[in-house]
Amino acid sequence: MGETSMSSAIPSHPIASTGSGEAVSSTVEPDLESVDGNTGDITASKTPAWSIAWGPLILVGILLVLMYHAIAVKLVTDWYELPDFSHGFLIPFFAAFLLWDNRNELRATPITPSWAGVSLVILGLFVLVLGVLGADLFFQRTSFVILVSGIIWTLLGKAMLGQVKFVLFVLVLAIPLPTILFNQITFPLQLRASELASGLLRVVGVPVLQDGNVINLPAMPLEVAEACSGIRSLMSLFTVAVIYGYFLERQTWRRWVLALSSVPIAVAANVARIFGTGLCVQYWDPEKALGFFHEFSGWLMFLVSLSCLYLVHLAMRTLAREGRRPA
Repeated sequence: MGETSMSSAIPSHPIASTGSGEAVSSTVEPDLESVDGNTGDITASKTPAWSIAWGPLILVGILLVLMYHAIAVKLVTDWYELPDFSHGFLIPFFAAFLLWDNRNELRATPITPSWAGVSLVILGLFVLVLGVLGADLFFQRTSFVILVSGIIWTLLGKAMLGQVKFVLFVLVLAIPLPTILFNQITFPLQLRASELASGLLRVVGVPVLQDGNVINLPAMPLEVAEACSGIRSLMSLFTVAVIYGYFLERQTWRRWVLALSSVPIAVAANVARIFGTGLCVQYWDPEKALGFFHEFSGWLMFLVSLSCLYLVHLAMRTLAREGRRPA
């Protein structure tokens, strides 16, 4: 009985005997691998997941640089030369910050490579070839976002793709709209802004005859050009609203409200700018109205738009506090 009880208390570690007769315990490293008792598969238990995909990711990154460096240079040039999309300079820094800010969530996301992502890779390459053959910059640039999405899905898994989907959406904001779509948006904005500004001028007693995007005043005709359609402030304010919502709001639906509210705010600010310019043309100096005031009012209206965006956010928070307050 004594021997039996002693033997049952001894740990069942394997013992290796040396040539000198000394017993040396040989323990298995649990950090390296474990065996599934049901299937017999050997799985890594504590191996860092990120060390598995760094090699392929670096190789793919080099290939992407070689494929897209000329497209990227042209994109940066457009940011500099097209005032409507000068906000593109903010996007790479904001996207990099998003990855850094969510680094803990990204590290905790399991790496599950999937062949299903190859479909997105093929689609991205197809869009790239289509853009190159058709000399379409929009297709070439959007193919980068599609291709990167497919690579992430293939090498890192669908869960990782879900983690970085907002970063990919932010990258799309840096891509200038195609000319066809741009014209489809700009011209209706010109007509709508001209109509609303003409109505406001009539309210204050200024005789106005609107002819399309031309506001005929007694002093001189005032043309609402493409640059005055509001598309510039609309794109910039929408991007700022997305960034603002990320830093100052944690609820997703409120972020969407802030982003979407930037559209009517930008349109209203542009109408106010045209209205103010019309008043200056009629009652002040047409030359100064179309020069200094027109340029200064653009910056002023953008600041007013940011203030309106803040007021929308403040109103949402106030309503939320009132809703939580007990009756």
